[in-house]
Amino acid sequence: MSDPRPLAQLADQVLRPQRSLWSDAWRQFKRNKLALIGGIYLLFLVVLAVFAPFIAPHNPVKGDVKTAGKYRQAAWITTDNPKTTGSWEYPLGTDGNGRDVLSRVIYGTRISLVVGFIPMIIIMLIGVPIGLIAGYSGGRVDNALMRVTDVVYAFPALLFFIIMQISLGETWFGELLNGLVLLFVTLSIISWSGVARLVRGDTLSLREKEFIESALASGATSSRVLSRHIFPNTMGSLIIAAAFIVPSAIISEAVLSYLGIGLRPSVNLAAPFPTSWGQMLQSGASQYRNQAWLLIAPSLAVAFITLAFNFVGDGLRDALDPREQL
Repeated sequence: MSDPRPLAQLADQVLRPQRSLWSDAWRQFKRNKLALIGGIYLLFLVVLAVFAPFIAPHNPVKGDVKTAGKYRQAAWITTDNPKTTGSWEYPLGTDGNGRDVLSRVIYGTRISLVVGFIPMIIIMLIGVPIGLIAGYSGGRVDNALMRVTDVVYAFPALLFFIIMQISLGETWFGELLNGLVLLFVTLSIISWSGVARLVRGDTLSLREKEFIESALASGATSSRVLSRHIFPNTMGSLIIAAAFIVPSAIISEAVLSYLGIGLRPSVNLAAPFPTSWGQMLQSGASQYRNQAWLLIAPSLAVAFITLAFNFVGDGLRDALDPREQL
């Protein structure tokens, strides 16, 4: 008598609901504890940025007149001077203008997330079409687009950022939103080349697949093949790339602001982006002997958000790798 168990196992596999690529990716992502912690931390930062006016204990640009000219220490540090000794009213102390360090760190989250995500979106809007067209068209079109991409890719990014900020920083364009618009353009105009090369490589591989040949044989146009078949299959690589582009942009903003050629300091009490972590690093670097948390707080903020994005990027890379699904 034959063993019925193989038939039962086959029936179980047939009747078992099939998981999609994204559900499998989410299941794999949750197994990576560091990636999950990084994702939760980033969600926390988003909430912090959106509700900063309600969470920050003080106005980030309006100082305490009683401690102006003095550096109040963090709450757990005591001094002989009542104007500089720590107080839980200012958990991380104040700067020389009496401004609360904690409130400035909280508001700085807004700049970092905006500077990270908006250039990333612009980079994708430039790099993805160029990569798709170059990889799918081939020939002279591919050669021309890739030569332009190679020139942009070879240019030193930090040098280009510095040149743009110095050249246009004092113009009307450089003053838009306290320099935020110029920063978006500066971070985007040279960073798209990596995405274009990545998408081109994926497209070159995908256009030789059987399902692409089948779509073309059935009468699908090139634009439909690109938009319905090739582009969706590059999403995994693009999501991973985006997870690493964002922290790179955040670090670039911090470096430029630290050098004094980034965003302009705001004195407007109603400004949505009154300060950035890079600006805090610049002021804290020269005053850390008087108030260490002027430098420690923004440094930790930049380090933690960079680690979080890197953990999430590593988790997405593992989750969207087909070899990890086996």
